[in-house]
Amino acid sequence: MGRITIAAYKPKAGKAEELKELSKTHVPRLKKEGLVTDREAVIMEAADGTIVEVFEWLSDEAIAQAHKNPEVQKTWGEYAEVCDYVPLNTLSEANMMFAGFVPIN
Repeated sequence: MGRITIAAYKPKAGKAEELKELSKTHVPRLKKEGLVTDREAVIMEAADGTIVEVFEWLSDEAIAQAHKNPEVQKTWGEYAEVCDYVPLNTLSEANMMFAGFVPIN
């Protein structure tokens, strides 16, 4: 069974555009490794510039495999250069009844 994930990436100073472009490649790269479903990712931007991504892992096992996969580790290293991972509840939108974001893809 799939596992829907919501991730939030806060860009490092001067790295916002680089993060936006990288986020467009994330799920296709995971798909190439056989780790995510065919469900299209939703990528959006919070008011503070944080990128929020919603996507579906193939399974809990696929998530575990990602942590051992060299290509995924490379991708995550690229993310580490341009952003910090943040909890959703740090976004002002998380306090709204109906959170709204700007679409990226």
